[in-house]
Amino acid sequence: MSASALTQLGVSSDLLSPEEKSFLDINGYLNLGPILSPLELESIRNRISELISAEGEAAGKELRESVFVRNKIDEGAERLSDLVNKGSEFDVFYSNPRVLAAISHVLGNNIKLSSLNYRAAIPGAGLQKLHADYPEAVPEGDYRVCNSIWLLDDFSEKNGATRIVPGTHLHQQLPQDVMENPMDPHPNEIILEAPAGSVVIFNSHVWHGGTTNRTERPRRAIHSYFCRRDQPQQINQKSYILPETLERISPAAKEFLDV
Repeated sequence: MSASALTQLGVSSDLLSPEEKSFLDINGYLNLGPILSPLELESIRNRISELISAEGEAAGKELRESVFVRNKIDEGAERLSDLVNKGSEFDVFYSNPRVLAAISHVLGNNIKLSSLNYRAAIPGAGLQKLHADYPEAVPEGDYRVCNSIWLLDDFSEKNGATRIVPGTHLHQQLPQDVMENPMDPHPNEIILEAPAGSVVIFNSHVWHGGTTNRTERPRRAIHSYFCRRDQPQQINQKSYILPETLERISPAAKEFLDV
């Protein structure tokens, strides 16, 4: 995405404070705080429920079809994918200026949406190995991918919230190169605990993973995942984009989706 397209979406570097930028640089993640209002949350949750009911066993098929994800989907979670095409409720997930300011701080201005997916850790499951969202370690500052977690429920240690090992994006190592078993807890990991409606940005080269949901309800989130424009999208947006989506979204959003 060009700098002008970002400007059209209201993105500027001063949407993040110097302290926020420094925290993100050093730790590899940043809690932006509440972004979704209670009304937006209700609308999104309702639409998610409709989609899960309508898609049934096919839910998440677009992600499973991706050559970058195939055979890597964890079984302990409920999935939906290609949310770009599934309702205007989801437009905010790739157009919010403060989120895009944080993403572009990590990746630079030349960015695009890689995928927009829903994941809910189901009761008694959801544990993932610590991993980075890129197949190899990269030099410090040469980051290729960056993610945002939009919390549809409160995140807590009890309900399977994401764990992150701060600063590991700077190590130029992957968890499997260092840990005997990346499923194990890491001594430096933290659990992302925050209220529903919050958005957490994380440099996708930082080590992270879901934890076990020890409650009786799914722990729901949407992942708005971004990459540099020289990287392949997790879901090829051109292959899935619908005419009604193209009619709805702005020219800047089209550029951001690379369609």
